[in-house]
Amino acid sequence: MVKGYLSIVLHAHLPFIRHPEHEFFLEEDWLFEATTETYIPLLLSFEKLVQEGIYPKIAISFSPTLAAMLEDSLLQKKYRRYVEQRLELCEKEMVRTRNHLLNHKTARLYRERFKQCLSVLDRCRGDILSAFKQLKDAGAIEILTCTATHGMLPLMAHPEALRAQISVSYQDYQYRFNSKPTGIWLGECAYDHRVGPYLKSAGFEYFFLDHHGITYSRPRPRYQTYAPVLTQAGVAAFGRDTETALQVWSATHGYPGDSNYREFYRDLGYDGEEAYIRPYLHPDGIRRNVGLKYHRVTGKVDLSQKAPYDPDAASATAERHAEDFLEKRVSQVEHLNGSLKIKPIVTAMYDAELFGHWWFEGPQFLEQTLRKIRSQRLAIKAITPSEYLHNSPELQPVKPEISSWGDKGYFEVWLNSSNHWIYLPLHKATGKMIESANRNQHQRLNTIERRGLNQAARELLLAQASDWAFMMTTGSHVSYAETRIQSHLENFNKLQVQISRKELQESFLTDLESKNNLFSHIDFKIFCSAPAL
Repeated sequence: MVKGYLSIVLHAHLPFIRHPEHEFFLEEDWLFEATTETYIPLLLSFEKLVQEGIYPKIAISFSPTLAAMLEDSLLQKKYRRYVEQRLELCEKEMVRTRNHLLNHKTARLYRERFKQCLSVLDRCRGDILSAFKQLKDAGAIEILTCTATHGMLPLMAHPEALRAQISVSYQDYQYRFNSKPTGIWLGECAYDHRVGPYLKSAGFEYFFLDHHGITYSRPRPRYQTYAPVLTQAGVAAFGRDTETALQVWSATHGYPGDSNYREFYRDLGYDGEEAYIRPYLHPDGIRRNVGLKYHRVTGKVDLSQKAPYDPDAASATAERHAEDFLEKRVSQVEHLNGSLKIKPIVTAMYDAELFGHWWFEGPQFLEQTLRKIRSQRLAIKAITPSEYLHNSPELQPVKPEISSWGDKGYFEVWLNSSNHWIYLPLHKATGKMIESANRNQHQRLNTIERRGLNQAARELLLAQASDWAFMMTTGSHVSYAETRIQSHLENFNKLQVQISRKELQESFLTDLESKNNLFSHIDFKIFCSAPAL
């Protein structure tokens, strides 16, 4: 008898990074690494389960920026080159490691992985998102969206900016998946009381909050985070479960820290002899990860002391952890079923890139978890958020608390001494965009003027991405993050000046449209002022 539900929600996101002006670009590798280690392995796991008659019933949000990159023909060509180069390296590794049993086994694993990637690319004609669409259309998974460019909504001063981030994501999903989205992942799960009405007006049925965003609601939710609540705007909110988060995310208690799992921070790109590895680095020759890692976590030892990785031991560990995870979930829902007198839903929320990229064995863990739920006929059932909502009793109305899932639970990660300087120019640009949209919404514009206004909207949305502020806080790729905000704002301001003077330079506009080519159906009027909600 089913006593509760498990809803696994994965958030797949990368900022929009596309540089046609460069043959090789470091930050584009983020997409290639995540595709190889996370998106394709997850896809293959889901497809394998379906072939076995098991529908994963996982929800996965593809941010509009990531989806645009996955469907972009230029990035698809660059990714194929990336895979082919790695496969060439793997063939050499099969020779180099032939006298080391464990390393040779690992090299064979990598060779098969890159062969699988090429096979998927051939089958999907480069567009792996199309394969996820097929799983969605078959009812095997639920695909969600995210705010347009992962904007940090509570730090936006203008309500028009909130509406644009939300509405553009809804429209983008419709064009991309030929259906209406039901759920949205707010960028950084960041919420304040202005957000709900714009979600409702756009057409969304539900979103997600971190644990404290639900538990500090007013009135306090009678079922804590184990049932969605209904916001004042009439949109449901699911709360993140802390137990499942701790088991997977925690640096000290989480599964990925097991000594048998692959060590992320030691890579052949640094270990290999320079002449040997040089052909697989960028033309600048700087040492970087190439994705081939031969060591395991081992324990709290120096990287130089890490032991060899054993794929078989890691695989056995992943299966054991899947069993442990489910045992704890069954115990959890049985306890909650008895104490709360409901069939609770445990909402397990994670960044998708954790599974495969950061935790190499993560996709296998998920696959085993979902297979065991079905095969062992447990008291817990996998379910998507939409399925739960459509079959759930009336939800408790509450006013959720302002929150995010960032460090300390609010907005300090995205607003501090390292990045506070970005907000004044962002607010000023937003004000200009609103004024320009209002002024031109009823004008008889020619084609180039409309294109210019639409591109200005794109540049502003790209500047609003939360990723740039996050990178400044963490100290990772700070120069690139600063350059991205500054360049998008410079593009925006130049377009605004040219539009106001009716001196729009088509060559400049065409160049921007070519580089920053997402949201092909965007309409600048999304930034027009509207009656307060």
